[in-house]
Amino acid sequence: MYNLSIPANFKLTQIAVFDKFMEMKLNIALVEPEIPQNTGNISRTCAAIGADLHLVRPLGFQIDDRQLKRAGLDYWDKLNVFYYDSVADLLDMHRSSVFLYFSTKAERNYWHACYTDGCFVVFGKETAGLPEQLLRGNMDRCYRLPMRREIRSLNLSNTVAVVAYEALRQNLAGGALGGVMGDAEGGAAGNMAGGAEDIFI
Repeated sequence: MYNLSIPANFKLTQIAVFDKFMEMKLNIALVEPEIPQNTGNISRTCAAIGADLHLVRPLGFQIDDRQLKRAGLDYWDKLNVFYYDSVADLLDMHRSSVFLYFSTKAERNYWHACYTDGCFVVFGKETAGLPEQLLRGNMDRCYRLPMRREIRSLNLSNTVAVVAYEALRQNLAGGALGGVMGDAEGGAAGNMAGGAEDIFI
């Protein structure tokens, strides 16, 4: 029989998790996004975790597009959004930062990436992904989400959410939160990430 009782320190644990989340600064960059609803959903993720959103033009929509605003609900005033005219501008402005690139063309899975504080996670547009030249020049920092071979790609906003929370999970697992969360929970998370490559190849 399962024990479904709630631990006495449950609320304290949740507060500690939230505070630890906020310690990591994550930058989410979208290169030429095309679908306003996706960018709107991603803006909500950014607002929820305190990430900055970086948009590389050209955009497939106007920033005041009502579909974009509807998907982001009323969270636009709760996040920082930055705009760039090209990928080169993005890289040049943050040349001291770590950049991680996500593409269906990558070979390594996203849990193998090392998400450091202040790093940039970069995603391409919905119809074509990131530019081939950018990927070829950074293959050692390119990652993918595993999926069945007959599936072309995942939804962009879903992909961003998975990567963003993996970055936060790694930050939690590598921090001093183990004493609050408990060894069992921390160990289970670590084992899940470490053993997953045995399933997804």
